[in-house]
Amino acid sequence: MIINPDKLSLVTPGMAWQASYNRYIDELGEEERYPFPMDFDHRDFAAMLQKIADFAAGVNLPDGYVASTTLWLVSGDELLAVANIRHTLNDNLRYAGGHIGLGVRPSARGQSLGNYLMQQSINFARQLGIGDVHIHCYKNNRASRRTIEHCGGELESEVAIEDGTVVWRYVVKKKSAA
Repeated sequence: MIINPDKLSLVTPGMAWQASYNRYIDELGEEERYPFPMDFDHRDFAAMLQKIADFAAGVNLPDGYVASTTLWLVSGDELLAVANIRHTLNDNLRYAGGHIGLGVRPSARGQSLGNYLMQQSINFARQLGIGDVHIHCYKNNRASRRTIEHCGGELESEVAIEDGTVVWRYVVKKKSAA
């Protein structure tokens, strides 16, 4: 899929992209879905959109979850990538999770969309009043590490999660006023 960067839009999820969303899910196949709202049941698309809106409003959240906004990167009627920005961090997310999760559709990878979407997500987090933006990824995920570093992320630490997988914890520091 060739992407025209002049036609990119960051949008609130909506019905207009239902067919493309379904193709995106099909394209992922057995691949793990990122960010977590991609795992929401999408058979009732309108109900899924309501659940995404509820998360953004901080209502009807399951235990252990925090308010988060999901944004879709689209070009026309094609959904290319998904970001989820958590408004706050609880202890679990502070340990391994961070403020931002994102995923790029397999056929749209390799075109710097992750860099673009990550920077837009950081900007959105700043609009929410988040100072230092915490972004975590698996140590073995080179593409995510490069994207985070490209957007100003500085490696703060690494931790192991329950299964022994190592998570690198980055921070994009809030620039102080000069």
